[in-house]
Amino acid sequence: MLDYPFRSARQLARDIRRKKVGALELLELYLARVERHNPRLNAIVVTDLAGARKRARAADRALARGEVWGALHGVPMTIKESYDVVGMPTTWGLPQLKDNYPQRNALAVDRLLAAGVVLFGKTNVPLYLADWQSFNVVYGTTNNPWDLSRVPGGSSGGSAAALAAGLTGLEAGSDIGASIRNPAHYCGVFGHKPTYGIVPPRGQALPGRVAAGDISVIGPMARSAEDLALALGVMAGPDTIDGAGWRLALPAPGRKALREYRVAVMLTDPCAEVDTEVQDRLQALADFLGRRRAKVSDRARPAIDTAEANRVYVMLLRAATSGRQTPEEFQRNLELARGLAPGDESYFARMVRANTMSHRDWLAWNETRHRMRLAWAEFFREWDLFLCPAASSAAFPHDQAGERHERTIRVNGRDVPTTDQLFWAGFPGMAYLPSTVAPCGFTPGGLPVGVQIVGPQYGDRTCIAFAGLLEREFQGFVPPPGYEA
Repeated sequence: MLDYPFRSARQLARDIRRKKVGALELLELYLARVERHNPRLNAIVVTDLAGARKRARAADRALARGEVWGALHGVPMTIKESYDVVGMPTTWGLPQLKDNYPQRNALAVDRLLAAGVVLFGKTNVPLYLADWQSFNVVYGTTNNPWDLSRVPGGSSGGSAAALAAGLTGLEAGSDIGASIRNPAHYCGVFGHKPTYGIVPPRGQALPGRVAAGDISVIGPMARSAEDLALALGVMAGPDTIDGAGWRLALPAPGRKALREYRVAVMLTDPCAEVDTEVQDRLQALADFLGRRRAKVSDRARPAIDTAEANRVYVMLLRAATSGRQTPEEFQRNLELARGLAPGDESYFARMVRANTMSHRDWLAWNETRHRMRLAWAEFFREWDLFLCPAASSAAFPHDQAGERHERTIRVNGRDVPTTDQLFWAGFPGMAYLPSTVAPCGFTPGGLPVGVQIVGPQYGDRTCIAFAGLLEREFQGFVPPPGYEA
């Protein structure tokens, strides 16, 4: 049973259906691992063990009757703390929400349950889901299983850490600023940021919020590309209202072998310099693709100025989250914005302006975004995929001092603002594009590196299929040392 914790969810479901392992037996295996390994990771922060055991027993009884609930029948699963799950609190790391027990599941949770999962817990997040670390005063700090002194990423950091350590069979996160992609990269797992709008986020929101936020998406995280495809198929599709008028039909991948792909590669950018240890792994992948006779270019780019794209993204990002401000915070930010020098283009200045911008200004930024979206569409007429970093460095040491925009990370021997690396989230993300992060090897110090695989709008299945080819031929998931038993 030693290899079971690290198997794909699809493999686990297949073994349950073939009665090689019981759903309850598998759940108890994961729970024993959680008891053994989670204290030093603090990845899983809430559990419903009684409810999970009851459901696992029901899954075993159903299978004995010949009933299969769905493609994930009996698979133990955890989910990001920000998803509403009946019987477990949803806090987003906010102390004032520690007793917030939702009365309904998130829509994605209901869909995963309908596919047969046994949901037994929730994984840690940063305050407001707004950091590349995962710590808050409600649940504490989550550590990276590859190096406990380093961050697992955020905001889906607990999700990635739990997957990497073999504490769960499947996960789901959310992403507006690389919150799926960044933790997958830091922890060496797979994550998929879907095309904007294809996975309804209802129930993955602060209490009382029902409107979908701009740029923000929810999506699967896993230890294999096939699990991303399976879970996306479960989670995606219109909600009840939209389903009266449209159906989702994501196009199938048009290519079957690496040699058939046309791939552009971008290793770094002046907006967000990338550490050479990360660049080296992406270059190794580009070289490998060349040897596999894929068409690879290190010069092909969409007709977009990257500095302008970064500016547009930060403005839209901070506008999208500006509704969290209290009236007092809004007034304070208005005063700060009025006092800014006209030429101040620091992240802080952009954030303050975006938090208080007029709707007319937002419309102008949105217009520019859609011009860039059209430029990306034109680019993908010639190229199948765009490969780039998910972040500027491998996982960095814990640093919880001050505000996020005041902190730094080490890139090529220099301290740079952590917020610089938002560029790698926003360049494709604000244009609604799908991105899959897949393992791409390790730094000389043994930290995981992921590659961000960007596809055209609605090209989700192509991104994931390419990740699957890399998984088989270049680099798959590798468990971190120390979690074998």
